Amino acid sequence: MPTLPYAIVEAPSTLGLATGGVEHLSDRLMDLGLAERIQARRAGRLVVPPKDPAPDPETGTLNAKAIAAWSPKLADAVEAVLDAGEFPVVLGGDCTILLGSMLALRRRGRYGLLFIDGNADFFQPEAEPNGEGASMDLAFVTGYGPSLLTDIEGRRPLVRPEDAVAFAYRDHEDQEEYGSRPLPEELKALDLPAVRAMGIEAAAREAVAHLTRPELNGFFIHLDADCLDDAVMPAVDFRVPGGLSWGELEAALRIALSSGKAVGLEITIYNPRLDEDGSAGRGLTDVLAAALGTAAR
Repeated sequence: MPTLPYAIVEAPSTLGLATGGVEHLSDRLMDLGLAERIQARRAGRLVVPPKDPAPDPETGTLNAKAIAAWSPKLADAVEAVLDAGEFPVVLGGDCTILLGSMLALRRRGRYGLLFIDGNADFFQPEAEPNGEGASMDLAFVTGYGPSLLTDIEGRRPLVRPEDAVAFAYRDHEDQEEYGSRPLPEELKALDLPAVRAMGIEAAAREAVAHLTRPELNGFFIHLDADCLDDAVMPAVDFRVPGGLSWGELEAALRIALSSGKAVGLEITIYNPRLDEDGSAGRGLTDVLAAALGTAAR
């Protein structure tokens, strides 16, 4: 497990979505005691620029210029935590916060990405029906898409495709219907059917083995709440039947963290506005506290 103390960075961005609500993710998880349960320092909350309802004409992506300008600020905040010898826990926000998190690591070396998400997030602007960057973040960080968002600080790609694992996604029908770009062959794909066929522990170990190769300095964990079964996590903006159980997600996180090579974690897309009885937020906090809490200092 990580031996570093945790520090929470609040990154309540909805720049990658046409809708709102996920900006309250950090407020709800903090209200539920996440910081106390994992003994984390509160390292600050970023101010997010205002949204523009019209997609950027040059890139076809909502708030593209704002995302490109804000991501380095998030990277600075993540790097400050890393420089302090701490393990950043970044509370989003939508999935475009991944650009800031991975930019922080790209500045420091060669890092991998464990991308735990119900969607592959590999759309290109011409296919994404709403121009939402939150459906394109894995493509952007691996260098696929408009240069404004893929070549931030001239560091394209923020993570090499062969250094990423797409884990437990299940949006195959949506990808086909709207024409999402397929994942590159060199990007390791363990979709939900593959995870189920292997078993969660074996699948997680295979993903971690790929991300702990000697040429990598470590790896970052992206966690989108919509990876969870829709029956227990309905509080997400784009719902797809099925998904991981609470226990499966906890097992995957524990295996990733116990590698000793995970250097940070971000949580995205949980929308408290859609959590009518509060059970989804409590469950998410419980899983994070269980997976991270045993490693807290």
